[in-house]
Amino acid sequence: MRETGWLGWIWFAGIMMIVMGSFNAIEGLVALFRGEYYVVTEEQVLVFDLTAWGWITLLIGILVALAGGALLSGAAWARVVAVVLAVINAVAQLAFVSVHPLWSTIVIALCVTVIWAVVVHGSEANTTTNTTKFESTPHHR
Repeated sequence: MRETGWLGWIWFAGIMMIVMGSFNAIEGLVALFRGEYYVVTEEQVLVFDLTAWGWITLLIGILVALAGGALLSGAAWARVVAVVLAVINAVAQLAFVSVHPLWSTIVIALCVTVIWAVVVHGSEANTTTNTTKFESTPHHR
């Protein structure tokens, strides 16, 4: 099989997951160490207290970044994990949308784009990875 241009979407998804995961981790660390940065009023809904939310966001961020790195390897399991974590990340951002509406909306849109890229073009990564491994193997005569 030949490499197609759609493989770039998988690379995009992997890199975006690393970036989103890093930003989520930073967001979680800020909630843990500088909680006063996030101003939450009584009308705003935050499911957990800010410390719990910080730990959850930090953990999700680390997992999303690791899944993004694994997605770049072309492994089939990484595609499944990437989609599941992108869904979890998008839902988690809904709980934070009242605190940072623009940022949460951007992250949700990126999660949807990552899900689309992986679901629609995920098989490209496996095909190209297997073809590349096969072509780089020395041929015996």
